[in-house]
Amino acid sequence: MAGRCLLDTNIIIAIFAKNPQIHDRIAGVDEVFIPCIAIGELYFGAFKSGKVQDNILRIDDFALNNTVLSCNSETAKRYGEIKNYLRDKGQPIPENDIWIAAMAQQYSLTLVSYDTHFDAIENLIIEKWQ
Repeated sequence: MAGRCLLDTNIIIAIFAKNPQIHDRIAGVDEVFIPCIAIGELYFGAFKSGKVQDNILRIDDFALNNTVLSCNSETAKRYGEIKNYLRDKGQPIPENDIWIAAMAQQYSLTLVSYDTHFDAIENLIIEKWQ
């Protein structure tokens, strides 16, 4: 894959785990972006882990060395639209994933994830890496 992508939390975790397939695929991407939501999920995982400080330092370093996108009012509008669409469809997905999808749409990025529930969202370009 070439182009611009937004990494879901599970892909970042695979990077931290030094998954060679994920590292190879990342190497073929032109631009990589990280949603601030994923950084929050990573910090949550760090705080409940047995190696809090080590994990926090790893996340701090990762965030510093990557482009982290923040939410704004446009993200919120897209979030509301996606959440309403999923409600009408009867297919809820985790809240944080709605925010991540909204950011991918907002910035016209390909969302990279293992999760299949993103398939329920219209107008979202998704690649599943495993």
